[in-house]
Amino acid sequence: MTLDKSYLEYPRRGYGMDHERYDWSMLSDRKAVQWPDGKTVALWVNVALQYFPLNQKGKPFPPPGGMSTAYPDLRHYTLRDYGNRIGIFRFLKAFDRLGIRPTFAVNARLAERYPYLIERIAERGDEILSHGWDMDTPHYGGLDASEEAAQIGRSLDVLRESTGQTVTGWLSPGKSQSGSTPELLVRHGIEYMCDWINDDMPYTFRTEHGDITAMPLSTELEDRFILMNNLHSESEYADQIIDAFDFLSTEASAEGGRLLALNLHPWLLGQPHRIGQLERALEHILARDCVWTAGASEILKAWLAAQNG
Repeated sequence: MTLDKSYLEYPRRGYGMDHERYDWSMLSDRKAVQWPDGKTVALWVNVALQYFPLNQKGKPFPPPGGMSTAYPDLRHYTLRDYGNRIGIFRFLKAFDRLGIRPTFAVNARLAERYPYLIERIAERGDEILSHGWDMDTPHYGGLDASEEAAQIGRSLDVLRESTGQTVTGWLSPGKSQSGSTPELLVRHGIEYMCDWINDDMPYTFRTEHGDITAMPLSTELEDRFILMNNLHSESEYADQIIDAFDFLSTEASAEGGRLLALNLHPWLLGQPHRIGQLERALEHILARDCVWTAGASEILKAWLAAQNG
């Protein structure tokens, strides 16, 4: 069986890939990045503050980490609630002790339901980025563009008002997008998005309304993915974070700055039997002089400066 001739005549066929969303390039061929103060590894700790509705619709797909038994699934609902009432404060204590500057991805509905928590984070001066409306409100192919635009606008309006921040970052619920999502984000003042995980470093992403930066937030190193999908132990989670950092720091010493992006969930790692393994991994990383810990927007600013320098 041979390919139809039209396959080779696809108008967007080109070297590396078949679209114009971003320039194709090998990581090793790019301009070397140096982070502030001569640091070689930027540590981006992103904490997902999420709201999972008890009356989950799960359309067109169930949210990752969402309800999984018949209504009312109180077992999973209250576990998620545990993270926002207890686990998150264990995170904050660990971050303050270690000198970590985290970023918080927040569902707009959580900002409405947990005003004290949002006020506490805003008072700390930590950056807050949008995590959409709630975890059961996905962005996906087939979603009406006007409905998605209203959904994004409502999410950002609530979060900006409740936090007092401009909110220029975006992480879709479940990291899911429609074909229109990047354009809509730019129209609503978003400067970077964290859904595309096809790289180790930020890169420029084109839209019809101007450029946005893709800030890859690793799924492979995400606590939920390692513990719940891969069914690895807590100690194995910490070992994988340490291994990733050690490799990136070695690579950075030869090829230029690297980014270690960790996405954390307080309902998972904020548990008393897990928080120690998170601290073990972070202590290993921060023991090295090559590490710069910063919020997502600071990392983006430094990366942009390096590209234009």
